Amino acid sequence: MKKWGSVMVAAMLTLSLAVAGCANQGASTGGADASEILVGVVLPVTGNNATDGKDMQNAIEMAVKKINDSGGVLGKKLKIEVADDGCDPQIAATAANKLVSQNVVAVIGGYCSGATLPSSGVFKNANIPMIVPAANSAKLPAQGYDTLFLINGLTPDQAQTAADYMAANQAKKVVLIHDNSAYAKDLADFAKASVEKSGGTVIAYEAINPEEKDFSALVTKIKGLQPDATYFTGYYAAGGLMVKQFKQKGVSGLFLAGDGSFSEDVIKIAGADNAEGLLITATPTAEFIEGAEEFTSAYKQAYNLAPGPFSALSYNAVNLLADAIGRAKSTDRDAIKKAIKETKDFKALGQTISFNAQNTLDTSNFAVLKVTGGKFTLAK
Repeated sequence: MKKWGSVMVAAMLTLSLAVAGCANQGASTGGADASEILVGVVLPVTGNNATDGKDMQNAIEMAVKKINDSGGVLGKKLKIEVADDGCDPQIAATAANKLVSQNVVAVIGGYCSGATLPSSGVFKNANIPMIVPAANSAKLPAQGYDTLFLINGLTPDQAQTAADYMAANQAKKVVLIHDNSAYAKDLADFAKASVEKSGGTVIAYEAINPEEKDFSALVTKIKGLQPDATYFTGYYAAGGLMVKQFKQKGVSGLFLAGDGSFSEDVIKIAGADNAEGLLITATPTAEFIEGAEEFTSAYKQAYNLAPGPFSALSYNAVNLLADAIGRAKSTDRDAIKKAIKETKDFKALGQTISFNAQNTLDTSNFAVLKVTGGKFTLAK
């Protein structure tokens, strides 16, 4: 994951915003024909995070099919146009501009916060509402965009969930590791504050290059510190390798990871034996959500695999958007944006959605999961 902030990225974002500013900022029926409403979807279709990106796309397609089979919205069918952001800021800006040029009425997506930050700016400049089901850096709502709506809990909520769990398990000496991505660095910073507030001590605060495969020098250093817990806030490709190397080196204490590592792939990469006992702070998957049985069954039947970490939230995002368009009685972007903002107690899988002044959730939806027998379970 490249750190967002280079001169090249800044230049590309400036150019992207200028291009987006030329797009139609008023009423729109989307780039589809008169019988369709075109909705953009921006996800990592390629790269290290493509597994979760595909999971989100699957759920979005399921929701669209169900809505269309029931008559659509305003008598029209929803049609999605997918753009790959690769979890990369530069690619994300290009993907966002692609969707702007196609005249979508709204956008669903955003997995990596580092990629969602620039793309959300492009959509803001084009006045296109964006519902984000996964990315949750506190830097996103801090931008103050009236077009941006987050339906996942924020990084401060996740950090506090991790700190509370460590404190409850007498983990006082804590190591924090991030990968310099916007999401991971943000989560690590909030975790440091939460751990210290809970009476713990951060004995090491480390950064890695997520493209590396061998973390032996870092693991050896941490082993010597004898931590009570280590919290890795990056993504599963590096997380799985780190879990494996921690177990092989015999590093003491709990090993926790953030929701960027919440994927079956983290178990596959680490190996089931090495991943045993791994703790993840995340939004529970559909299988842990009461009332999501029908969704889980339909997902398994359609794709021959269990729903992933953000499938339920992605499914919810589509239904929320459809509801907002229905209430707006229009595909005008301003009308859709207003209807999303005014959402009150919208019943969805595992959550009831209402937005606060920052266009985020009032109540955290994070929990701690544990790998047991090669599977994720709710931690006690």
